[in-house]
Formats: sequence, structure tokens, C-alpha cells
Amino acid sequence: MQVLLAESDAAHAGTLQQSLRRHGYDVGIASNGVAALESHGEYDLMLLGLELIDIDGLEICRAVRASSEIPIIALTARDTELDRVLSLQAGCDDCLAKPYGFRELAARIEAVMRRSRRQPPSVNRIVRGPLSIDRESREVHLDGRSIAMTRKEFDLLHVLASEPRAVLSRERLMSEVWKETRGTGAVGRQVSRTLDTHVNMVRQKLGDHEWIVTVRGVGFRFGHY
Repeated sequence: MQVLLAESDAAHAGTLQQSLRRHGYDVGIASNGVAALESHGEYDLMLLGLELIDIDGLEICRAVRASSEIPIIALTARDTELDRVLSLQAGCDDCLAKPYGFRELAARIEAVMRRSRRQPPSVNRIVRGPLSIDRESREVHLDGRSIAMTRKEFDLLHVLASEPRAVLSRERLMSEVWKETRGTGAVGRQVSRTLDTHVNMVRQKLGDHEWIVTVRGVGFRFGHY
């Protein structure tokens, strides 16, 4: 299992990383909040130190929870009831006060992962790294930020993200999103321009053209998975 340890205290992070590795965990370290937000999508569990040097740990938890269901255990130096309550309200699955014993931490990790495995994934929500697409509410979030999209932009992104490894033809995208075929001649060119325009708008709103990759002569595919 891959664990992300978000901890600014280098000595504590190094010691804990070694202990976790001895117990079979693959551990990556994020020394600040920015790194944690950028990399959490690659891991199965986050151990989140709340006293990071750049961003408050609770803010990081809220941002991660807006786009991901990754289990989070908060590690805090402030052992008060209020801190534990705030951690849980922000979206943490558990909270452990420093100093703590490694056996207790390992037991809490196992308990959190058991609960996580028992929860069925939402059929209405697609999470691809930092990108979250909720079909029911028709909301898109990237790194915790809400991304406003038109109806067709949302439908186009949802179709592509639903099959992230597939190259979808222009004809299929026009059929599923616009409920029409491409056609020939001037009509076909207009339909193709409509698709290209919407692809470019989605790319701009997500801030990276690599979210939707053009496959020349065929169509498009989702670019991050």
C-alpha cells in the first residue's frame, strides 16, 4: 500500500518513513502543503501533519476531500478535543496526537483502511487525480477549486473521463454529447468545429491541454489517469 506522509518536520518524517517501510508500506514524503496537494492522487492513504510550514493542515484536508476519497489520518501536536473535532469536520478519517506509539498508528491505519474498503465507490463521481467530476450535481473540481462548465463542456469531459484509456472517435463524441452524427460537407465541418471549440474550452478551464489529448485522424482521449 502506498502512503503519503505530509510532514514538515524532516526528522520526524524520516523516522516514521523508516518504520512504515519496515512494516511493508511504500511511503512518499511531502514536506509542505503544496507538495501534498499535488501528489495525493498517487497514494492509497495520507498521513497529514496539521502543522505544515505553508498551508494549514485543515485547509489541505478540505481541499483534498473536495476531489478525493483518499483516507486521511491527521497527526497533530495539539492534543485537545477541539483539534480532534475540527480535524474530523474538515474530512479526516481519524486524528492522532503527537507523541504517539507506532503500534497505535499502525492499528489506526488498518482500521481506517478496513472502513474505506467497506464503502462502495460513488457511481456518480469520477475522480482522476486532482480532478473530480460529479454526474449527479454536475460539478467539476480541480485541486479543490470549482470549475464552472457549460452543459456540453461537462458532458464532453464526463464521457472522456469515463473511459480514460480509450480513444473516442469524433463521431461517438458527437453522438453521445450532441446526439447527432458528424455528417458530410459543410454540415460535417460545422459539427467538427463545434467539437473542437468545446474541447479547447475544457482545456482552457482546466488550465492544461494535456487533460484532453488529440489523436490525429481518430478523435480524443482523456489525458491523465
